[in-house]
Amino acid sequence: MSIGFGIFLIALGAILSFAVKDSVPGIDLTMIGYILMGAGLVTAIVSMAMMSRSRTGVTRRTTTVEDPRDPRV
Repeated sequence: MSIGFGIFLIALGAILSFAVKDSVPGIDLTMIGYILMGAGLVTAIVSMAMMSRSRTGVTRRTTTVEDPRDPRV
């Protein structure tokens, strides 16, 4: 799932819904186009949510404390 695949599904659905005027017996191409556009929108939203979630990082800081009684100093 990626944003590019979501955009592809939206474009394919729009083509089927608005540009194709042919008919296939038993299949409503307009409805299939709307379904593909909805699936593309969901795919793009989920992809963006997963990308923004993975960008949050945890920083780790270490501190070294020197002991004044240490003879090596």
